[in-house]
Amino acid sequence: MIQTPAPAGVWIITPGHVLTRFPTARDCGADVALVDLEDSVPAPAKADARQAARAFFTTPAPQGCTLGIRINSPTTREGILDLVAVADYPIKPQIILIPMVESPRDVEIVAGAISSPGYTPHLYALIETPRAVEDLPSIVRAERIAGVLFGTADYAAATGSGRGWEPMLHARSRLITSAAAAGIPAIDSPFFDLDDNDALRREAKRAKDLGFTGKSCVHPRQLSTLTEVFRPTEEEIATARAIVASADQAGGRIVRVGHQMVGPPMVRAAKDLLSRAAARTPLAVTA
Repeated sequence: MIQTPAPAGVWIITPGHVLTRFPTARDCGADVALVDLEDSVPAPAKADARQAARAFFTTPAPQGCTLGIRINSPTTREGILDLVAVADYPIKPQIILIPMVESPRDVEIVAGAISSPGYTPHLYALIETPRAVEDLPSIVRAERIAGVLFGTADYAAATGSGRGWEPMLHARSRLITSAAAAGIPAIDSPFFDLDDNDALRREAKRAKDLGFTGKSCVHPRQLSTLTEVFRPTEEEIATARAIVASADQAGGRIVRVGHQMVGPPMVRAAKDLLSRAAARTPLAVTA
């Protein structure tokens, strides 16, 4: 597994064949901006999209943002052509999101095809099928996997269930447990109702409470709400620093910080929060 911290936080995904949306996606303030070559691109536009997506990677990422791409499944012709095209982009994607992952092999195919001595992108597995959920313990231990992202739309279609919180809770819980066991971040699925901000906030808070370290979206209007939920506030950062400092002074013993007793699990959580806050600087990936 790669050693540099994998990006989390708020992700935005924009269609690869609509160049007019690229500047907004790159500069909207998301932690991760992905250009999509898969579901949002109609089949006749696939070839044009993989060429158009070059424009997304012609200049370095904005401050605080990590740039990535969602390819088609590496077990398909389109996915193979995507990887060939990405290898020639002026600036290489820092994240490659792999759809329809159902075994470690899918991650290994991409790692073998795209990696080079100076280029080792973060590979995220998109978990969106019942088979993938069943095989999560092996998928999350693929050698080069950096994180996982949940896809409710395809999972609901495959199971015949609704996309609401309760129907998806089992799969989300399995995903969080496996990701935590492997020590990698998990990003939640987009919320598809663009006009119900209250419901978006509720789902985002539930996802964060469950253990997700971020959530993806498909429209910039959702960014402010998701940022409010997932990005550590100055108050949270200050509290985390106080917890870590007090624990260090106490030599690892349980200590009181403010109104709460703080032990090792709280200290680990505080350190994780500080790591996430520090990781908002863009990652350097050598082309």
